[in-house]
Amino acid sequence: MHYICAVEYESGYRLRLKFEDWIVRTVDLESHLDGEIFEPLKDLRRFSTARLDPDLDTVVWDNGADMSPDFLYEIGTPIQKRPGTAFAGAEEHVAYGKKDEIR
Repeated sequence: MHYICAVEYESGYRLRLKFEDWIVRTVDLESHLDGEIFEPLKDLRRFSTARLDPDLDTVVWDNGADMSPDFLYEIGTPIQKRPGTAFAGAEEHVAYGKKDEIR
């Protein structure tokens, strides 16, 4: 089971997410905004309110929407690998449930 340590809005319907395994992934949620709770997020002003909820360890929006970290991990495109491997990403370890910036 995954959890998210940091969230940054990129542009459009894309978010940059840092996970507990130090891997940063970009997710494009444009095709995943269906249904009563997610439909309002098609408004980019509302979508850009994405933030980390440290109690849920995932992305939440001002309208109460949230998404499973495992789903986000699965659909995300990795942009950094674990420290100690080629193309190493963030060098620090993120404590569980602690908000961190994406580097």
